[in-house]
Amino acid sequence: MNADWDDRTTAAWAAFDADPGQDPAAFRAVIEALVCELPADSPLVPFERACAWDSTGHSDRAVALYREALAGGLSELSPYRGRRAKIQLSSSLRNTGRAAAAVALLTPELDAPHDELNDAVRAVLALCLSALGRDREGLALVLGALAPHLPRYRRSMANYARQLTEPAAP
Repeated sequence: MNADWDDRTTAAWAAFDADPGQDPAAFRAVIEALVCELPADSPLVPFERACAWDSTGHSDRAVALYREALAGGLSELSPYRGRRAKIQLSSSLRNTGRAAAAVALLTPELDAPHDELNDAVRAVLALCLSALGRDREGLALVLGALAPHLPRYRRSMANYARQLTEPAAP
């Protein structure tokens, strides 16, 4: 991977995101051409393929690819992409009826070093918890993630979020 490859990959994703009518197969072909430039054993290969399948409505095809990328050292190569893979794999697991596995995978990310993906971790984890009937926990995560972004009521929302999952005081 180099800056040029990264820039072209970012541009391909930006073009895909900007055109909701883009042909999914054509987009996957663009990503496939890009990953073919990488060494075959690079964990970026299955990661980018997983992202392309996932983003074109095929969570079922993405799961094994995300797992392959993580097992191949994606988190060591790029901690940011590794965290993205965990978030996206969790979402795909939920979409394919395996929300409990998604919660198990994503919960440790709550204690990971903080970055711009923190709110995404909480949002996907909230969806997974809801899929398991644990709506109060999910709502607590969402409110906790939202609270720091509010112009007012930050402390109140953070307290409300905490109270959703703490036992009631006698």
